[in-house]
Amino acid sequence: CHWSSRHHEALMSGIRASKDIIGNSSDGNEASQNRQGDNQAGVPAGNAQSDPNAATHDLLLPAKLNDRPEQQLVRAGYVVSYNSAMRDPNWVAWHLTADHTTGPYKRQGVKFHEDEDVDNPRATDVDYRGSGYDRGHLCPSADNKWSEQAQQDCFLLTNMCPQSHNLNSGDWNDLEDRCRKWADEYGDIYIVSGPVFKNAKGRSIGKNKVRVPDGFFKVVVCMRGTPKGIGFYCPNEDGHRDLFAYATSIDEIERLTGIDFFASLPNQTEQAVEKTYNANDWN
Repeated sequence: CHWSSRHHEALMSGIRASKDIIGNSSDGNEASQNRQGDNQAGVPAGNAQSDPNAATHDLLLPAKLNDRPEQQLVRAGYVVSYNSAMRDPNWVAWHLTADHTTGPYKRQGVKFHEDEDVDNPRATDVDYRGSGYDRGHLCPSADNKWSEQAQQDCFLLTNMCPQSHNLNSGDWNDLEDRCRKWADEYGDIYIVSGPVFKNAKGRSIGKNKVRVPDGFFKVVVCMRGTPKGIGFYCPNEDGHRDLFAYATSIDEIERLTGIDFFASLPNQTEQAVEKTYNANDWN
């Protein structure tokens, strides 16, 4: 990554000016649009004292979903697209900066809790008990140590999916660690993560029938220097592989999920970061 910070900011300012990157939810978008208006008025991104949701102003969000239920919810450190039919998120997006990779607000004492901003039936802690699955974070706790509110928000069950314990504590955790390393190295990255369902029907857990994903995706873009992107797909099963054995292009993850990622980027830039990936660029 070798662009100047001025070049980077000029590009990002153009993106924010030309695209609606926060108010594209099918439900609850009034609050999102209000927050975007605050940002246009000059609230600096990441200034949590003046705006508790400032860290979500500069997100690069996927395009609106029209083929499945979607309710977008803005949190202190991320935005989630929630699917009421699956009781799972469609995706969770966040902007991971170097100064968000550490902080004093750790997960000790923070409890998983259901999200009262979504209608019943919805996932509860009871649904996971005895299911054989972990409450797997999409936006991880360790990315939210910079803010007490962000740490609380990331334990909402709308930020979780039923996940294999072996995957949650193993390769998925390794991928989360690698993303924090990239944020430290490059200054910041943009991440979208979520579940993959290969069939309309499948296994579910609990009385609220929380769907168990077939796998999980994570797509990452770095806009510093020559923009670059990479995708990962991890089956929701036990096992261990080299991290880059899961790697693929973002275009391939789009084909797998039906989601148009990073839709607010200029078309030429979006095509460049999504069409191919080079693992050597990320080592």
